[in-house]
Amino acid sequence: MAFLFICGLGFGARQAIGTVYGGADAAQLLEALSRAGLYLGSAVATASATTLALMLTLVGMIRRAETEFDTEAYTRVILIARMSTITLMSSLIMLLAFVFPVGEFDALPTDWYGLLYEGLFAATVLTVALLAATVLVVYMTLEHVIRGVTPGDNL
Repeated sequence: MAFLFICGLGFGARQAIGTVYGGADAAQLLEALSRAGLYLGSAVATASATTLALMLTLVGMIRRAETEFDTEAYTRVILIARMSTITLMSSLIMLLAFVFPVGEFDALPTDWYGLLYEGLFAATVLTVALLAATVLVVYMTLEHVIRGVTPGDNL
C-alpha cells in the first residue's frame, strides 16, 4: 500500500510539472532534479544500508529470545533484506545517473533530454516508494517481534 501511495504521489507530481516541451526545458528540469536527486539518493542508500545492518541485529535478537518465533518473523526479515537490497541498488544506480554531465552532451538529439528526465523522475519515485514500503514492512515486523517477546495480551 505504501509503495502504491508513493507511486501515486509521484505520478501526481509529474502531472503537476506538466509536459516537457523541448530540450532546453528538459535540460533545466534535469539540472533541478539532479541536485535534489543526489541528496535523496544518498539518504536512501544510507537508510537501506542501515536497515540491512539492523536486520542482522534483529535476527540475532530473535535467536537469543526465550520466545519461539514462527516462520513469519524470519520470512519478514528476509523480505526486508530483499527490499532493502533492491532499494540500495536502485539508489546507487540513481546516484550514478545523476552525476552524468548531461548538459555537456551537445551531439545528442533534443528528445533525449525529455526521455532521460522521464526515466530519472520515474526511478526517483520508484526508489522512494520502495523505501516507504520497506519502512512499513520493518514496522510490521518489529510489531510482530515485540508482541512475541512481551508477556501478556494487552498490546
